[in-house]
Amino acid sequence: MFITARSVALKLSTRANLLVVSQVLLALEALSAPAATVSTPIVNLAYAQYQGSVDTATNITSFLGIRYAAPPVGDLRWAAPQPPLAVSGVQQATTQPNECNQAPVGNASTNSFESTSMRKRGISQSEDCLFLNVYTPGSEVVATPAGGLPVVVWIHGGGYIEGAASEFSGADLILDSSYGVITVLVQYRLGLFGFLAGEAVKEGGALNAGLLDQNYALQWVQAHISSFGGDPTKVTIWGESAGAGSVLQHIVAHGGNTQPPLFTTAMTSSTFLPSQYNYNDRIPEMLYSEIVNGTNCTSSSDTLSCLRAADVNTLQTLNYDINFNGFFGTFVFVPVVDGTFILERPTVTISKGRLNGNYFLAMTNSHEGNIFVDQSTTLDVADYVKTLFPNFGSAQVAGAVTMYQNYESDVTQANLVMSDSIFLCPTYYLLSVLGERAWKGEFAIPPGLHGTDIAYYFTSYEGGPPYNNSQFITAFSNSFMAMAMLDTPDDRYTPGDITPSWTSWQSNMTEMKFNETSAGVPDVHTFKTDSALLERCA
Repeated sequence: MFITARSVALKLSTRANLLVVSQVLLALEALSAPAATVSTPIVNLAYAQYQGSVDTATNITSFLGIRYAAPPVGDLRWAAPQPPLAVSGVQQATTQPNECNQAPVGNASTNSFESTSMRKRGISQSEDCLFLNVYTPGSEVVATPAGGLPVVVWIHGGGYIEGAASEFSGADLILDSSYGVITVLVQYRLGLFGFLAGEAVKEGGALNAGLLDQNYALQWVQAHISSFGGDPTKVTIWGESAGAGSVLQHIVAHGGNTQPPLFTTAMTSSTFLPSQYNYNDRIPEMLYSEIVNGTNCTSSSDTLSCLRAADVNTLQTLNYDINFNGFFGTFVFVPVVDGTFILERPTVTISKGRLNGNYFLAMTNSHEGNIFVDQSTTLDVADYVKTLFPNFGSAQVAGAVTMYQNYESDVTQANLVMSDSIFLCPTYYLLSVLGERAWKGEFAIPPGLHGTDIAYYFTSYEGGPPYNNSQFITAFSNSFMAMAMLDTPDDRYTPGDITPSWTSWQSNMTEMKFNETSAGVPDVHTFKTDSALLERCA
């Protein structure tokens, strides 16, 4: 990418409150300087000093693999995150960190499903994975007006069992924002390492450890982001799929009253909210027993201590196998109601209307459920509903079947059951109580499947966007970045943004659709939410 003084000045002129002239001059100076003369910044976090690296082609600095919590190993396995130990000297923050131990999506009914995340990656898996990546505009860390630049904290998806910070480049979001934000990409414990539940974990450890990791990382942002030029009072949390589900969990955390507040704005791309059981319900306890049996800890008087002493490879084998053997398209280890961080089922907290955060932007895809339903099989919708929701009684199953019976084939009905119940309706529940502070969009570029939107804001993701139209990419990505910078998606900080005016969702249930015409021309327009969908959600 080539940046000229004129283009930088033009883009910055619309947001003079965010960037100062000194930053522009600094950016241009870094662009014109040979790589060898660009000094790499060092940030002092008190417990450690980290030296990042500058990409002179884009004038973006990255700090990769910053440790935000102690390694969750030994006695800290299934414990709340703890402060990292102090280290002397300057740590090099120039390589991607270990990713957390990964597991595959439920695959019991077919061998054809292969997740994107599990296909990658030349990164080591480890329990020692509580790291984050920070990306900043400019070649030096500098103070900015009004306390610093807005901060976007990205929480990766992957069903709470896979994914990593290394999948994404925070530089993409900085370019999307015309150098108007700082980005933080967070890792958190996954699978059985992050979401093992049961009475024993409640008594001797920490439930929802993966969510507590994210919460701890948000506290780290509050404490340290100003050292990178960020404004801790202007933090947006954003995620896709389980990352968006995580955002929802933080919106309802502590009964919707986290103090002090950790973010002002929340954005969700394809909110993922599977059944959230109480920590000691039948299914979480059954999973705990399966782990205990698989580690030969059944005879122990303290099974959790026994599990903490178990070999990590044994646990990882169980993690992989239990998830793989789950029902097709489902995820076994997910958040629970723990009674302290998540006080009750999220939908109950949402219905009360007291929620963390001031502003909300939600994006969903036009066919969220399809990849999680076996499209090649003949299925019975009643059986599908009963398997997806094992606590449903016969009347609930019959009610769901009746609600979807007029929607084409059985597979189409199952697609809608998955899409509505676990992705779309949770989004509309939030929208319905957040009023004028909430906006809604739909990504519909064919095929509109879950996850196909990512490459249109993380434009370097997996080879870039298939529909490589600059007008569309600008319109789509700018909506998120305007939200993060200006508390509304309805700002045209980039010349040529073709997006019509946004109105809050509460205003006549109006959404923004991001699509293309049959001729390949961007088609961005407002529409009204399907009333039949809202009736099904109700």
